[in-house]
Amino acid sequence: MKRLLDCTASDFQKMNGQDLKQSIRASEGRVMLSETMASAAPLYPGVTNAELAAAFGADLLLLNLFDVFQPSVTGCACEAHESVVQKMKELTGRPVGLNLEPVDLHAEQIEQLDEISRGRLATEESLKEAKNLGFDFVCLTGNPKTGVTNDETIVAIRKAREIFGEEGLIIAGKMHGAGVANETGSGIISEADLASFIEAGADIILMPAPGTVPGITLDTVEKYVRFVHAKGALVMLTIGTSQEGADEATIRQIALNSKMAGADIFHTGDTGFYGIAVPENIMTYSIAIRGRRHTYVRMAASVKR
Repeated sequence: MKRLLDCTASDFQKMNGQDLKQSIRASEGRVMLSETMASAAPLYPGVTNAELAAAFGADLLLLNLFDVFQPSVTGCACEAHESVVQKMKELTGRPVGLNLEPVDLHAEQIEQLDEISRGRLATEESLKEAKNLGFDFVCLTGNPKTGVTNDETIVAIRKAREIFGEEGLIIAGKMHGAGVANETGSGIISEADLASFIEAGADIILMPAPGTVPGITLDTVEKYVRFVHAKGALVMLTIGTSQEGADEATIRQIALNSKMAGADIFHTGDTGFYGIAVPENIMTYSIAIRGRRHTYVRMAASVKR
């Protein structure tokens, strides 16, 4: 198995979810994931936000606000017979995943919650449709003001594992409180939650990067990462707090702290601008965790390789 750092578009086409997981593991903390909003207008006409993120160094692409029952990516025109997911893979040469949200209808709210479409919920029917659409991985997490809880995430992980099977790749966790009163700040996660996620079948646990959520310090995150690694899972540390739109010095600080904490995947969110991180920040983050060599190669490699 090649490390992801050395993989090209043709390599990704041959991988199932567990192959991808092993390729990430072999890269030793040098994998960049960028999240973009499928429903937001592209930053510039003529190219999707996902393509732009790929061009600035992202290895993995994660689509947010994607409705599996009305599948579309703004800026990606498809013929009637074409799959938009397959089209995005062809255009970017990258593995493509999506967010589905394990909303808890009984969550204790800290703010007024939004109502989201059924095609974005982490239900059995949505997970089955996500598999049919051909996504390379699924991420079970919550946007702001959605009422996603850790308990409901455990339920969703079990459903996802049953549907995607042993070869599927499942990422799960919270980047922020998601509007839930008792899961904010340093209380967003616990070792008991992490253990439950892994036991339910999650391959990669996501949690906030140090400095992105109040009380989530380098020491705290490092402890949790060690715990997750000891149980055989990987970790994705996230910027889900709009700091993907901060200055480059802040990005470098988050990157190096996440590196010291032991991240396997480094995530940047989708609201630096509305729908995508500041593209230069994707590149800055990538250079901080793996230098110009691997960043420029990823940026330059043709999708025909």
